[in-house]
Amino acid sequence: MPKPEQTQTSLAISKPLEEINGGKTKIPLKKYRDPQHLHPVTNMIISLLLGILALTCVFPFIYVIIISLTSEESIVRNGFELFPKEWSVDAYRYLWSMKDALFRSYGVTILITILGTVISVFMITFYAYAISRPQFKYRRFFTFLAFFTMLFSGGLVPTYIVVTQFLDLKNTIWALILPLAMNAFYIIIMRTFFIKSVSESILESARMDGASEWRIFFQIIFPLSLPGIATIALFSTLGYWNDWFNALLYIDNPNLVPLQSLLMKIEANLEFMRQNMDISIMQQSLFDTIPQESAKMAMVVIATLPIAVSYPFFQKYFISGLTIGGVKE
Repeated sequence: MPKPEQTQTSLAISKPLEEINGGKTKIPLKKYRDPQHLHPVTNMIISLLLGILALTCVFPFIYVIIISLTSEESIVRNGFELFPKEWSVDAYRYLWSMKDALFRSYGVTILITILGTVISVFMITFYAYAISRPQFKYRRFFTFLAFFTMLFSGGLVPTYIVVTQFLDLKNTIWALILPLAMNAFYIIIMRTFFIKSVSESILESARMDGASEWRIFFQIIFPLSLPGIATIALFSTLGYWNDWFNALLYIDNPNLVPLQSLLMKIEANLEFMRQNMDISIMQQSLFDTIPQESAKMAMVVIATLPIAVSYPFFQKYFISGLTIGGVKE
């Protein structure tokens, strides 16, 4: 049996505050600080630290741009400098002398990046959506099949045989697209995204209204999954843009060489010329006019700048796709 004092105390606590002692008792309430409103000093320190961190991330690319605009004589004489004594655009003039090959490689890279990203996004989202739905009978088998390929692969030689002999894709644009179209890691990301973000009750309501699976996917799933789709689209875009290994394996036609492969060939030629200094006087004078180090940095700028410029357009969806499911409401 509870004691009388405990019963009276519990009854008093259960009453509204106005009724306790005729509303004369004032109970002090603990003040909670809103985490969104920081102290000005704390806010300034955090902003300063984030600014320094952002600068350390951007500084290497800025430094590469500065070196690409430095004269070759200044680099040879003083090394790499943040504030060079002599500025020059000879590196870009040297690359401009090969503008036909560069523009052609740019066109090939842009084509395979856009076409490959679209194909990759649709293949990955279709696969991930199927294995994320509980009514799909074989979802466990296909989930294991995707996960198994993350641990074990056929290897380089079987892949080369399949692409060149079985599919006969050598010296075609599809040899640069299809090998990168499917990615098991992206499938797992989208599967988790569909499970966490798309409620099954919404899909059941659409099915009860007579919507087909294709209509459900394109009118309901696709709009709700834009953050996740943008995330894997950015990953696929980076993969296609930076790919050079498939061109090394499957492409012999100079008209189908992508940008990264062409830049690597230019760099290899510069390195070969540098290592073979025992050449004639005429060739030596020609070699001295080539901006070797600044040209390498200019190639980095040419290869990186388009992706760096396009990233801000993906940033909002990219961050949303990475943080989805991180906080459970």
